[in-house]
Amino acid sequence: MVKTIINEKNWEKADVVLLSAPYEKTASSHKGTVNGPEKVVKALNTQIEFFDRKYKKEVNSFVKIAHQNLKEIKNLLPEETLNKIKKTYQKILAKDKFIFLLGGEHSVCIGAFRALAEKYNPKDVTILQIDAHCDLRKDDSDYTDNPSSLAHSTVMRHASSLGFPIIQVGIRTYSTDEYEYFSDKKNNVTVFEWNPSTPAKATPQEGNKIWQPPLINTILKAIKTKYLYITIDVDGFDPSVMPGTGTAVQGGLEWWYGVNLIEKAINAKELIGADIVEISPIPDSVLTEYSSAQLCYSMIAEKFRDKLK
Repeated sequence: MVKTIINEKNWEKADVVLLSAPYEKTASSHKGTVNGPEKVVKALNTQIEFFDRKYKKEVNSFVKIAHQNLKEIKNLLPEETLNKIKKTYQKILAKDKFIFLLGGEHSVCIGAFRALAEKYNPKDVTILQIDAHCDLRKDDSDYTDNPSSLAHSTVMRHASSLGFPIIQVGIRTYSTDEYEYFSDKKNNVTVFEWNPSTPAKATPQEGNKIWQPPLINTILKAIKTKYLYITIDVDGFDPSVMPGTGTAVQGGLEWWYGVNLIEKAINAKELIGADIVEISPIPDSVLTEYSSAQLCYSMIAEKFRDKLK
């Protein structure tokens, strides 16, 4: 029998449940995120190596991983979709399983955040967001004729309204409304911009100084809570790493910087959930889904590192 990463049919017996949410009703640019979860699951089972180089173990020999596919949400209205995701998330969470959500557009995370907010005090859970965009809009009325308050560009506004502290990493574009929102300290949103408009200073002797990303420890120090949730919009990474996404923005996170940040964050805090969203597969390229699958597998290894030692 061929070995797979998704190695447990009964999710109630699993350590991890991959929850696919193929949905893109509010996608604002390039479509295709509805196909993201399926491609990532395929990459997990047929493309990435089972052997983890860091722990020198095959993770799927020690961690039971199940998969649930919410394929029926594709044609639902946004609120119906989020209610379905929330109920499914709550059911799995009630059995103390670690849930790794696979999107779909970023709005699917609203359902997960609503479920988590009923189990945890949101003030005790920091959401670490890797993203090119803040996703802090009140609605999408500035770019669509049929505005929705549940669009993918509003997801972190919902998380903030629920009370979650938010750390945003990789941000390199935002609206006036979003700037005003995260600038208001009472909203508890900390933004680490990538290559901000103000250049790094240098002495005349140094010449031109190239902007450098913040030290990872600086980001980790900004996380004040015990619990951590990580949400990864693939456009947070540079397009050379994750080209298949609906709203690509130049100049994102370099691969190893992102991997190190995520691993160190998981080691420093108690990870209670995670997601990877906005994967829009490109014909004749598997780089984005492969990279997403590798991140997912590595994050599972880090979360369950005690099983691998």
